[in-house]
Amino acid sequence: MAADARDRTKLIAAALAGILVGGAGVALASGGGALAGDRAQVERIVREYVLAHPEIIPEAMQLLQNRRMAEVVEQNRAAFETPFGNAWAGAEKGDVVLVEFFDYACGYCRKSNADIEQLLGEDKQLKVVWRELPVLGPDSQAAAEVSLAAAQQGRFREFYNGLFASGRPAPAAIAQLRNALGVRPGPASPEVQAELDKNFQLARAVSATGTPTFVVGDKVLQGAVGYDALKQAIAEARAKG
Repeated sequence: MAADARDRTKLIAAALAGILVGGAGVALASGGGALAGDRAQVERIVREYVLAHPEIIPEAMQLLQNRRMAEVVEQNRAAFETPFGNAWAGAEKGDVVLVEFFDYACGYCRKSNADIEQLLGEDKQLKVVWRELPVLGPDSQAAAEVSLAAAQQGRFREFYNGLFASGRPAPAAIAQLRNALGVRPGPASPEVQAELDKNFQLARAVSATGTPTFVVGDKVLQGAVGYDALKQAIAEARAKG
């Protein structure tokens, strides 16, 4: 597809997404040019184009979804990016914050750990915040409760790295690591339960389908997307300031 055709397709996709949220004129006006103008005319142009090129509908729907997710993230940015205890790493006042929702029983989260460590090693202005999202059963829940207690006591990274290194979060492994680090969780505290409730609410708000789920800037990335995708999302967030 030629460059001008690609640009037109993107503009029409933006217009279609705009119509879906009641802002076709705004969507097209943002692209400038002769297409901005009377709403009825805009809608006729869009309808004719969509009927001729129905393949752009998924692109438009994805654009709409991304826009909605960006709005949710912006409205709740402090809740996403404020760590619980010391469940964070990197630059305390980083210019970009990468948030990861994770589960200790999630193999894809374990796989992503190397990507996060590489990014932290390379990017001295990056802050990473971890949010517990125990969705894979009772052992995940138990691990999350002890992990949050460890975060309250300044021992999060030791627990996090140690439990992932041990394999699945079996009760014996959780207890051994808890004792080794001197973490005193006792029953789940109101603060820990409130944090878990908040994390589930935030995850639902961005339609998280599982773990890991990443929030970077105004983007939500589902699954173990890999180093390159995370690095690109960080660069885009930094460029937007």
